[in-house]
Amino acid sequence: MSPIEPEGVRRQSTTRRRRTVRLRTLLIWLAVVPTLAMGTQVTVTAERLLAQSDKLRSDVAAAEQVGAPLYTLMVDMQAERTATAAQWAGNDGSEGELRARRDATDLAAAEFRRLAVDPSRSFAEVTRQLEKLAGHRQRADTRSGSADSTLAYYSEVIGKVIQVYQQEFSHAEDAELAQASRPVVSMLQATEMVAREDTVLALAGPSGELTFAGYDQFVSALGAQRYLHEALIVPHLTARDQRFYERVVGSSDWQTKTRIESAVLSGHKDIPSGIRLPADINGWSSAHSNFSVQMTTLNIDLARSVLARGEAKADELQTEVAWLIGGSAGGLLAVVIVVVFTTRSVLRRLSDLHERTVTVAEETLPDVVARLRRGQTVDPDALPAVSGDRDEVGRISDAFARAVAVSVDGHRELAAERHGFGLFASGIASRTGNLVSRQLSLTEDLQDTFGHDEALLAELMRADQLTVGMRRQIENLLILAGGEVPDPHTDPMRVADLLREAAAEVEDFRRIERQALDETSVEPSAISQISHLLAELLDNATRFSPPKSKVVIRAELVTDGLSVEIEDRGPRVSPERYEEMNGRLHEAPPYSVLAQNAHRLGLFVVGHLADQLRATVTLRRSVYGGTSAVVILPRHLLVTTDPQAPREIEPQARVLELLPAPAPAPALALAAPVPSRPAAREPGPAAAPDPEPEPVVHTSAGLPSRRTKTPAAVPVPVPAAVPALVPAPAVRPALPERVPQTHIAEQLREPRAQETVVRPDTATPEEVADAWADYEQGTQTVEEELRRDQP
Repeated sequence: MSPIEPEGVRRQSTTRRRRTVRLRTLLIWLAVVPTLAMGTQVTVTAERLLAQSDKLRSDVAAAEQVGAPLYTLMVDMQAERTATAAQWAGNDGSEGELRARRDATDLAAAEFRRLAVDPSRSFAEVTRQLEKLAGHRQRADTRSGSADSTLAYYSEVIGKVIQVYQQEFSHAEDAELAQASRPVVSMLQATEMVAREDTVLALAGPSGELTFAGYDQFVSALGAQRYLHEALIVPHLTARDQRFYERVVGSSDWQTKTRIESAVLSGHKDIPSGIRLPADINGWSSAHSNFSVQMTTLNIDLARSVLARGEAKADELQTEVAWLIGGSAGGLLAVVIVVVFTTRSVLRRLSDLHERTVTVAEETLPDVVARLRRGQTVDPDALPAVSGDRDEVGRISDAFARAVAVSVDGHRELAAERHGFGLFASGIASRTGNLVSRQLSLTEDLQDTFGHDEALLAELMRADQLTVGMRRQIENLLILAGGEVPDPHTDPMRVADLLREAAAEVEDFRRIERQALDETSVEPSAISQISHLLAELLDNATRFSPPKSKVVIRAELVTDGLSVEIEDRGPRVSPERYEEMNGRLHEAPPYSVLAQNAHRLGLFVVGHLADQLRATVTLRRSVYGGTSAVVILPRHLLVTTDPQAPREIEPQARVLELLPAPAPAPALALAAPVPSRPAAREPGPAAAPDPEPEPVVHTSAGLPSRRTKTPAAVPVPVPAAVPALVPAPAVRPALPERVPQTHIAEQLREPRAQETVVRPDTATPEEVADAWADYEQGTQTVEEELRRDQP
């Protein structure tokens, strides 16, 4: 067994991964963005409607506050204009009428100035025009200038008043209110046109003569007021206002107005100074006074109707805002509910898919792969099935199910190939093991035959030991191929004999010291596996420790079972290396790791054997600086041995006590091959105090003997060996007939007294030099290997 190279540190990717947004966040943003847009739109619309409602209420309030004084100012200005024209024409009693009209105008102007204090509105223009009223009155009184210029001032002020009405109360923001306010402005304009006709007729005076400019003003005012009534007032009146208007225009006063207008147009006469009006125009003033009052009432009703509509429209706008806010809030709440429900549904399905995927990846799939590796069948119901769902999550689940199916099929095919290769390797190992066993049997026959020749016996012992090593390597192949170590034992074996059998598998067995109890035995079914495991650890310990140092193996009972500890005095190993090797010992590594470390099989073999035995193997630093391997065998593998029973050597024991072989002749020593050292060092056990010598068992020729073991699961029949003839002059009993795999010498069946043979060390200087060279070469090799293993 030797250390294996680390798998290396996985290189971290230097590519910066793009930050992915969680699906929950995307779903939330998918709802938040439209919600914010909808909320913004609702807010803007609500603010616009509320502003429009406030504007309507402001207009209504301004109309209620300023509209009546403004209309009164307009009517009084029209009356003062007519009175001014009558005075200018020299009508009787015009001065008193003019003063009364001026007083009424002043009262209306003062009331207007008191109420029209809002600088943001268009009342200022009317106020500025009223400031010129005194000057024009003085001109009228002194008759400076022309009458047309003085009367034009009054018309301009009245026009400004009508313009204020048109700007302030037309409600251009709302089409319905604009349509409703149109007859009001048109009625004011028509009333102004009729008032201008009245002013022109008053300017004619008692003479009844007009200038051409005055006549043109009358004709223009007449045409304008008729157009306004026919095109802009009558079509836009409500049914109630229409009935009232028809009563006004059907009255006698209105008919008188119409008759006088027609008479002026058709009955006038041209004179050098201008136009002479017909004589029947005298009834104009009384008729105008009567129908103007009725028209004023109609104007006020129309204005109030518009104001009422504005107030109602403002209420409607506020109601619309309330409904808009409430509906939007309900819609947003519905969106939130739908988003939460959809998000939870999608995330729940994805979570279920994730849990199923994790379960399959962490539990189901590893179990299926493990069953396939063991050659067992797999239940198709244990794998995820394709459901055929058409939605996205279902398609992902089906894709994962197909990926799992492909993976399982690949593992199934790989397991079948591995199983086939394992059978192939097991067959080869079995056949090769049979040949090795036959060779061991032949070597034992040669040892029995030529045991008197110590030089030849030493070479035979070396060949025997190398053959045992070959058999162990073949068994390693069998273990790694998935097979089991053949075990011919039928009876429990004492722990001391088990340690002896494991030590006999090692080439440098003379350096191993054993310490064990005899009160404990091992189950027959686990003897070969335990022996092989200990042999691997012992071989590693002897190979990588000084040639003259001892390797101690001791066994004792502990709480968890049987503890077997192997100590050597090899080189130091880093704690990281111990951690890596213990990880592979505590869990059998996969074959993918084995393929990368094919030249280092020791740890893999020990790991597989420990996994089969349910034992634990731990490597650590010993007190001598070397490595200590601790093997804990579970209690179910142990059998209590009766201490009163006689101690016998088990027939299945592979190795008996081996004595140091005599030194060969110098020529043979030089010709002997030097054992090769592995390329890497695995930690092995260290030395312990020398134990007491154990009984020695010999062959019929008086030499130490080694027994073979059953090599493979498919045995090859071997014919019984023919007893060899010993040419020695002494008479020797004939060797017993061998039976394949169970042969044992007759002398071993008889109890022998304990015998201790101590021979002097006859190693030559050349052998010592070669051993020391081997030690230095092994040490250098281990150091180089450890340097390569460092990350």
